[in-house]
Amino acid sequence: MSATTLLVLVLIGLFAGFLSGLVGIGGGIIMVPTLVFFLGLTQKQAQGTSLGVLMLPVVALAVWQYHKQGQINFNYVFLIAVSFIIGGFLGSKLALSLSDDKMKKIFAVVLLLLSIKMLFFDKKKNISPTQSTKIEQTISH
Repeated sequence: MSATTLLVLVLIGLFAGFLSGLVGIGGGIIMVPTLVFFLGLTQKQAQGTSLGVLMLPVVALAVWQYHKQGQINFNYVFLIAVSFIIGGFLGSKLALSLSDDKMKKIFAVVLLLLSIKMLFFDKKKNISPTQSTKIEQTISH
């Protein structure tokens, strides 16, 4: 591995980690495009590499910081994580059956749609602790 590649990988990790801690993004939105653009990986190689990074406890310190401030609902974390495992398996099976060109287009469309929704259609939804408790009670019944 060249010094340039090593530096690019470290910068990608720092940037994705920083944005993950700051606003909760990093894997698909940061790592995948930068791996494709700066290191020439295919879409599938970048996606696989990003998923490989997320497999490790890379955000443990960020999670700890949010936990200390009472900003994590671990019931939600568990349910989403279990569902994420199943969804990740199904999504990877589909992705690996499609061409790299198709995957790049799907990736770009997903980012575009999410951006448009966040810019123009997101309404502020503040869930109070009481509402959060009611939602949890509904889920557990």
